[in-house]
Amino acid sequence: MLRWISALFLLCASHSSWAIDIQPDTLYPQVEFDTSLGKIVVELDRTRAPITVDNFLTYVVKGEYDNTIFHRVISDFVVQGGGLNTKLEELPAGKPIVNESGNGLTNSMGTIAMARDNEPHSATRQFYFNVADNTKLDPSKRRWGYAVFGEIIEGKTVLEAMAVVETATNAKLNWPDVPVTPIILKTAKLLPKK
Repeated sequence: MLRWISALFLLCASHSSWAIDIQPDTLYPQVEFDTSLGKIVVELDRTRAPITVDNFLTYVVKGEYDNTIFHRVISDFVVQGGGLNTKLEELPAGKPIVNESGNGLTNSMGTIAMARDNEPHSATRQFYFNVADNTKLDPSKRRWGYAVFGEIIEGKTVLEAMAVVETATNAKLNWPDVPVTPIILKTAKLLPKK
């Protein structure tokens, strides 16, 4: 009986080590993006966008954003990434999340938000930085918006540099606004609690 209890304890202990730590008790977790153009630090707002923050941090902690690219850059609009690797291959995504765009946060310059398809609850792993005040991406009485879940607290000049890189239509993807010289997200890491 003692052996069985010991085995069960070891199994539970090893299983708990598989769990990821997304700092569920931290209201404003911070993530550092190390890009080919420099570092950006964002502070996320779990008080207003808990589902979105937890989803995003799950990708971060699992290393799913490491060695990805910013594949869409539109000057005075957005810099988008998180969905393609450096070979321009689309990466697998988890289940779509509930749209939290009505949380009071706005798509203003320097904020981070979730990209999605036309369906309001279709965001998975792709995110974007606003490089302008994009009020047309906020919700209204007649439409869903795009969920903002944090803001840049360090490295706005890096974002500004990203926003003005040369872009073109990429033949492989058949998409416009792809940087000619790839902007690589080398790592995205959750910073220790403060």
